Amino acid sequence: MQIYLTKGDITEIEADAIVNAANSYLEHGGGVAYAIIKKGGWKIQEESREFVRKHGPLKTGEVAATSAGKLKAKYVIHAVGPRYGIEGEDKLEEAIRNSLKKAEELGIKSIAMPAISTGIYGYPYEVCARKMVKVLKQGWKLDKVIVCLYTDDAYNAFRRIFREEGVDYIGES
Repeated sequence: MQIYLTKGDITEIEADAIVNAANSYLEHGGGVAYAIIKKGGWKIQEESREFVRKHGPLKTGEVAATSAGKLKAKYVIHAVGPRYGIEGEDKLEEAIRNSLKKAEELGIKSIAMPAISTGIYGYPYEVCARKMVKVLKQGWKLDKVIVCLYTDDAYNAFRRIFREEGVDYIGES
């Protein structure tokens, strides 16, 4: 599995799936979720609402998949991350792991992931990066995992942690 670190807009990444840092009701009101709807179209929100109608809201750490509308990806995997200081770091690890599991269940080979829970949910980039490293080292059938970070601060923190943890990655900036 190749791991890439890149700085940019996850909605522009060419991958089979992109991960949305979601809330339990899969409402796309801000951050990564809003960017996905803005570029991918309202169909993604409609499918998200249909999922919640059928299955109920997701618990922290759980994921759901929808189509990707007009995005370059085929799927959006919606992962509910924890709120910093309220829900445990194990839930952040679970959200990352379940995103990768869902990708494998869908039979895809490449996935792009943001720094889940580091926006409005307040997780420090370093904590998220360490959790991502731990999960990525567990071995996956995916060919390519792209960690897509929106800011210089996020990119630099992930790059530093990945180096400290001995993760071989291909860097882009």
